[in-house]
Amino acid sequence: MRRLSRKPFSVTGLNRPRSSSKCFCLHKNGSFLSWDDSKGLPLPSSSTSVRWLFSSSSSLPPPEWIEPFNDVSDLVKSNRNLQPSPWVNQILNLLDGSDSMESNLDAFCRKFLIKLSPNFVSFVLKSDELRERPNLAWRFFCWAGEQKKYRHKLECYVSLVDVLSLAKDVDKIRSLCGELRRMGFPMSVSAANELIKSFGKLGMVEELLWVWRKMKENGIDPTLYTYNFLMNGLVSSMFVDSAERVFEVMESGRIKPDVVTYNTMIKGYCKAGQTQKGVEKLRDMETRGLEADKITYMTVIQACYADSDFSSCVALYQEMDEKGLQAPPHAYSLVIGGLCKEGKLNEGYAVFENMIRKGSKPNVAIYTVLIDGYVKFGSVEDALRLLQRMINEGFEPDVVTYSVVVNGLCKNGRVEEALSCFETCRFKGLAINSMFYSSLIDGLGKAGRVDEAERLFEEMSEKGCTRDSYCYNALIDAFTKCGKVDEALALFKRMEEEEGCDQTVYTYTILISGMFKDHRNEEALKLWDMMIDKGITPTAACFRALSTGLCLSGKVGRACKILDELAPMGVILDAACEDMINTLCKAGRIKEACKLADGITERGREVPGRIRTVMINALRKVGKSDLAMKLMHSKIGIGYERMGSVKRRVKFRTLLESFDHDL
Repeated sequence: MRRLSRKPFSVTGLNRPRSSSKCFCLHKNGSFLSWDDSKGLPLPSSSTSVRWLFSSSSSLPPPEWIEPFNDVSDLVKSNRNLQPSPWVNQILNLLDGSDSMESNLDAFCRKFLIKLSPNFVSFVLKSDELRERPNLAWRFFCWAGEQKKYRHKLECYVSLVDVLSLAKDVDKIRSLCGELRRMGFPMSVSAANELIKSFGKLGMVEELLWVWRKMKENGIDPTLYTYNFLMNGLVSSMFVDSAERVFEVMESGRIKPDVVTYNTMIKGYCKAGQTQKGVEKLRDMETRGLEADKITYMTVIQACYADSDFSSCVALYQEMDEKGLQAPPHAYSLVIGGLCKEGKLNEGYAVFENMIRKGSKPNVAIYTVLIDGYVKFGSVEDALRLLQRMINEGFEPDVVTYSVVVNGLCKNGRVEEALSCFETCRFKGLAINSMFYSSLIDGLGKAGRVDEAERLFEEMSEKGCTRDSYCYNALIDAFTKCGKVDEALALFKRMEEEEGCDQTVYTYTILISGMFKDHRNEEALKLWDMMIDKGITPTAACFRALSTGLCLSGKVGRACKILDELAPMGVILDAACEDMINTLCKAGRIKEACKLADGITERGREVPGRIRTVMINALRKVGKSDLAMKLMHSKIGIGYERMGSVKRRVKFRTLLESFDHDL
């Protein structure tokens, strides 16, 4: 800014018609003065001393470059305690996002003979008013760049990148970065740190490494702050190996890793599925005298939970407890959920009570996790008691909580209570989701109330609730169980053609089982072939449905052939042979079971000793304990007999030689 005395002044043009002579007055402290035309004097609204600068008789001076702070004298070394210039608020008021915003800015600057300096532009871009309005910040930046004799400084670019990074506008950031490279600004420490932080949050590794190289070129030593943001960027982009190398450089260098560095590295390992390495880093912190914080523990606990390593979740939670670290509600949710998944409901409840004892309030999610645990292990009464306690303590169950309860009630045949919960949710105006409907449809179907299940299924479409594979499978299962196989097939076709739902392996399992029960064996086999052709991998349950149907229809060889065809596809069903033997024994077809057992051992599909055990158990289950005892005390399946010079395994068929009356 041009200086007229030791203390700086701003220049303000009076708002007068163009036909009148334009006067200007000088003022201090950023206060604006009005002018009384009738008296030719300034209005007595301010005690500020006034000095004439010029009038219309002289030519207009060039516009002044304004700065963001009132006092910019050479004596001021820091702007930390300075008040922003009044120009800042006036410019911010003009940034309204309207179509005429740029022209309004032009008019304002012409009227007051000002231009915005790069420092001013950078300051405005950092303001709270623009931080959450990236499009407005972009327009202001572009407009400022069009001022005559103006050139953006590095700080302007940095401020805008920061705003755009909050909106995750990667395309505009890349455009800005390209312009930055062409401008060739020398890099500063503060700018490098801010850019690394912004690029790191978005995982923009190429831009991140460009800033790193510019720091090296400009002889800037990275700080701990720089290292941490660099590592965070690499981890966010899944460049975990690169982050690991940076970590090693820090360990051997002058700047040592701190807790944030360790947390970032642990997060990288956990994201990459290397949870064990994350745990090792946690232990390494302790040996180096660094105290792990809540973030450290929560990162590893979440990774262990995702790996279904629930015992480690509990152990880490106990460590936090011993160290006096206050576990957040989400930690309790994971630990309780992990214990419930392992069936340790009492331990889960103990953690729940411990949480309350320590002054932490459980939330709806924690109650829901515990209720779900009780439901899944058949303790529906305990689940209902906990639901009532939750309501009594002032927590309002959400649709997920009710969905869990309804699922448990339906699985235990308590459909009327489930429908009552359903009506409660409707009364409260809760948005009922597809899982809720699926549980009810499944419960009604298993109770033989197929018409009601079908009405609920159609209601989903009327209410705008998406019908997913679970809903279709529930109704298809209900149809097949009550013998409506054609309706099930029609729904199967509608599922893919009209709704675009995935026909899952469970869908095929239900239909194959239903087809065999309806004695439509060839159609069941066609469904199996269709599933294989679609690339859907059969599960043990799916093959069990197929093999059971084939064995009961006397096509044991066909079942064995299909089982052999699965092996080259990489599908190994460990219990398949056992299931077929159990099925045949249960149907009283002991002779066929023995023949199958001989075929299995001869082809080397199973260890003979295991098949012998399977046969003994199968015979005991169907009440053939005399055959089971004979098999147990014989060499059948594991011993050998000589036929002349030939040594042969004793076959299972010999079991029946003296028991033909049992067949």
